[in-house]
Amino acid sequence: MSNVTLTIGGRPYTVSAPNGEESHVEMLGRMVDERVMRGGGGPGQSETRTLLFAALMLADELHELHRQMPPPREEASEPAPPAAEVLARIETLAARVEKLAGHLAQPAT
Repeated sequence: MSNVTLTIGGRPYTVSAPNGEESHVEMLGRMVDERVMRGGGGPGQSETRTLLFAALMLADELHELHRQMPPPREEASEPAPPAAEVLARIETLAARVEKLAGHLAQPAT
């Protein structure tokens, strides 16, 4: 673990970060700082209340992203057919296409 100093709302905060994750934690700190500067509480608000508003804004953004995501696909109730069966179906379809193409290539009478 190493220490990373984040500046949020003009105040420094030192937090621990796993080794190799320091830049990620710094990026997260910048996101929080951006929300604080964007309106994480009005003038005269306590530090706790300002950070609470920033956390609520981030939670709202996360909620919107989750809401906009398509629902997870349900797993197929039937197992996929074996590869040999799929190949046989493809060969049957190919033969039908060739037959149709042969009929289309014949001159009209």
